Amino acid sequence: MRTGKASHPRGFTYLAVLFLVAITAAGLAALGRSWTTAAQRERERELEFRGGEIARAIASYARATPNPPAQYPKSWDDLLEDRRGLKARHHLRRLYPDPFTGQADWERVPEPGRPGAFSAVRSRSGQALLRQTTTDASPVMQAKDWLFAARAYETPGRPGAAVVPVPAASMPNPR
Repeated sequence: MRTGKASHPRGFTYLAVLFLVAITAAGLAALGRSWTTAAQRERERELEFRGGEIARAIASYARATPNPPAQYPKSWDDLLEDRRGLKARHHLRRLYPDPFTGQADWERVPEPGRPGAFSAVRSRSGQALLRQTTTDASPVMQAKDWLFAARAYETPGRPGAAVVPVPAASMPNPR
């Protein structure tokens, strides 16, 4: 016989909703960390691509020197429009922004023995990297540790330049 009172305790619905909110919040936190990691990996891939493109442009500029020895650029304008020959060459179509700073503020690393010229670039960002080694297994900890240098390798049957990202520890400090 029913007396008008509910026979089951109250509050289960409230606890179920609180439990659902807690599980949803934990899931969203995990998703946020995943998105942050994915964005960081994408910035690192962009750093590798953009730094490599600039280093290839520097190597192309050096190979295009009309008279030996090879000359390295003294400014970004030299890479964007090289007027040393009869026809202007564009070794770099545009100056890529650094993916960590968002600006085209790459640090130019001077070429030893050639004042004013640069043969490598690196990021100015002190952002820690997820990736701990470069493509050639050199250790890097921060974005500014990754140096993108143009190194010319002349091999039989395959002239040209190879671009090898190297850690900053192997290059002289420009300061």
